[in-house]
Amino acid sequence: MDGYYIFLILLAVYLSGLVGIGWHFNKKQKSVTDFWLAGREIGPLAIGFSAAASWLTAGGILAVIGFYMLSGMGSVWGFVAPNILALLIIAMLVGRIKHLPAITQPELMEQRYSSTIRAPLAFIIAIVMILFAVADIKGLALVLQVFYGLDPLYAALIVAVAVSIYVTLGGLSAVVWTDVVQFSFLALFTIAMAFFAVGAATSGALDGASISVLELFGNVDSTWWNPLSVGIPMVLIFIVAIVPGWMTEQDPWQRVWAARDKRSAQIGMVMASMLIFVVFAACAVIAIGLNAVYPEIAKMGFPAGMALAEPALLDFINSNFSPLLIAFCAIGLAAAAMSCADTFATSGASCLSRDLYQRFVKPDATMKEMLIVNRISVLLIVISATIASFFINSIIDAIHIATFIASASYFFPLMGGLFWKRATKEGALAGMVVGAVAQTALVVIDLTNTPTMAPPYLATIHPALMGHGVIVGLSLGAVTFFGVSLLSAPSSVVNLAPFFKDEAEKLELHGVEKIAESDPEYKGFLGRIEEKVTGERTHLHLNITASKTLDWNKTVEKLKEKYPAWVTPAGLDSVYRLTHPDMLSCVSMTRGSGDNEIWLAAEPRVESANAQKKELFTAYGEVSSVLEQMGMGPEVPGPGS
Repeated sequence: MDGYYIFLILLAVYLSGLVGIGWHFNKKQKSVTDFWLAGREIGPLAIGFSAAASWLTAGGILAVIGFYMLSGMGSVWGFVAPNILALLIIAMLVGRIKHLPAITQPELMEQRYSSTIRAPLAFIIAIVMILFAVADIKGLALVLQVFYGLDPLYAALIVAVAVSIYVTLGGLSAVVWTDVVQFSFLALFTIAMAFFAVGAATSGALDGASISVLELFGNVDSTWWNPLSVGIPMVLIFIVAIVPGWMTEQDPWQRVWAARDKRSAQIGMVMASMLIFVVFAACAVIAIGLNAVYPEIAKMGFPAGMALAEPALLDFINSNFSPLLIAFCAIGLAAAAMSCADTFATSGASCLSRDLYQRFVKPDATMKEMLIVNRISVLLIVISATIASFFINSIIDAIHIATFIASASYFFPLMGGLFWKRATKEGALAGMVVGAVAQTALVVIDLTNTPTMAPPYLATIHPALMGHGVIVGLSLGAVTFFGVSLLSAPSSVVNLAPFFKDEAEKLELHGVEKIAESDPEYKGFLGRIEEKVTGERTHLHLNITASKTLDWNKTVEKLKEKYPAWVTPAGLDSVYRLTHPDMLSCVSMTRGSGDNEIWLAAEPRVESANAQKKELFTAYGEVSSVLEQMGMGPEVPGPGS
């Protein structure tokens, strides 16, 4: 059978499995939280595999092998080390991130600052995610072109169709569990390729003289092994240029929010860094073997040799393997492409649906409507990335451009908002706009003035301008953020409360009413609560059905007016009864599935669940009072109704 048809059969079987996973989780989705955060139920093993898979693109792996071949271990600072460092830093930030009641970073920044920053940040993140997805599509296109001579359009269609189907069906749950499968394929592929490359280099098939594995590695020049061969200044420049953008990527933060508890998130992120290390170590071994097989490539040096080094592994596979093995290799690299593309599609789409559509277009959208919009948003991200893939040539440059824009635009507003009380909405917006505009301009200047296969134009002016001048863009954004923040009025207590415990304590003025547990009304109410323990949190949910179609905006405004404990720090679509420093424990109110449904929910720590049930009872009484005032008496169905 022709190798191409073998590949198509294997691909069909593989994609059927992924779609099956998506269909399985489709049945379990009842809310936007279920779709975007997998119900906050993901354990450490799944978090680790998924986070690792999400940072290993097919194109990225081929580029890393090419960098190793041409520049040795000194090249790790351009891609490998920042991956590992970013995940370890996120693991250290888990305690600060996990308790925040947000689904997206733009939503988080509105809670911290104001609505003025949400839409611009959502737009920037969506663009960044599209650029990341471009690298995945182009990586698979290179694979299919070398193996089967296919037009890049086919790679775009495979990624677009497959990812769109299983992500729109299963949301983040499907992404996480398909990532587990995809990383397993990818890891097996890279480790197997390491053995094959070393075997080819030591077998004697090339020049008739076989050598031992020790001789192969011993013959590698000592400078190849030196990770500091590029010099300490360049190492620092790479770290400053790349790590800020990757440690503030939205997709790993969403995995932290999706983890069932803080410990699961921390273990998962550390595990992900270790898994990535294993894959990149295998890539280094592959590069050593390929340098022995293709010694002429290494002699060309960087960047001249990159055009041959990047597809070197594919050429090696194509020249030495049977059609069946080539097909399996193609599946492994397709897994790498899809494991990242699905993550970027999910992350970018959440900004379109929740941060733009629900926040500014239709705040009263029901959960049923939002699930439809979520799926359409995933399609838009994938389609946009597919179109963009035909206009961007360099795989690694697409990744770096996206990273640099993220670093320059929202690193300081995001991290400053978490740790610096004096950060203000004016400073955040100004810093983000200045950083984004400056970095975009620097990228355009660099690309338009750099000849084909030549060193980047800005880097030839001064090493500090490497990476499309990201250090300049980052610095301009930082100076603007801190300067404008200090010149503007401090943020309000409501904006600071979710991020700083001492500020939240100032709002603890609306205590829970004294409720007797023997009260028949309260005992009957307890039977209507849906309760589920996940990790360190108890998830409490109550479904209220009004007797008429809700005017959501009017209901929220009357509730806030009558009971000041209710606030809307991130728009009318999410209302909180802000009475605790831990905002996840606070009762929240959102639209239900139907146009007359309200959902009340809280996620207290397990040990305080009983006390929070009383607060949920009080919150129900307040909402009921407002509904009755508006002539819409509430009904509370029992669990599972």
